[in-house]
Amino acid sequence: MLWIIFALGAALAWGLYGPVLHQGQVQLGNPMRALLCVGVAYFLIGVLVPVATLSTQDGGLGGFTTKGATAATIGGALGAIGAVCIILAFKSGGLPTYVMPLVFAGAPLVNVLFSMWLHPPKTAPNPLLYLGFVLAAAGAGMVLYFKPQS
Repeated sequence: MLWIIFALGAALAWGLYGPVLHQGQVQLGNPMRALLCVGVAYFLIGVLVPVATLSTQDGGLGGFTTKGATAATIGGALGAIGAVCIILAFKSGGLPTYVMPLVFAGAPLVNVLFSMWLHPPKTAPNPLLYLGFVLAAAGAGMVLYFKPQS
């Protein structure tokens, strides 16, 4: 059950990500300055924390496989590309109240479809999955349409 706490922590962090990043981008006056700050944060948290943790474990800094390291690096690159896309969406006039619902409604759909392709289900998906896709898209649309004016 500990995984639920971490999942909620990710939802909280990523839910705050867009509005805080947009605020920083506006205050810095240049989206590439904001991206540089994101990169620094990724380095501090994504590099220094695991290096410190792994260095305290026997064999922790060894044991990397080419296949695993490649997949994890591609995953990290996809996260960074997502950050660039969000920053460029803000730069192009998108606001967090529009951009983030599209991102967070679209991401689960892409995740499920890609995961099903990567690991084909043993049985046909429940038809309610497709209803869920429609409801997720409709939900994002409703959030965008009925959002409070700022």
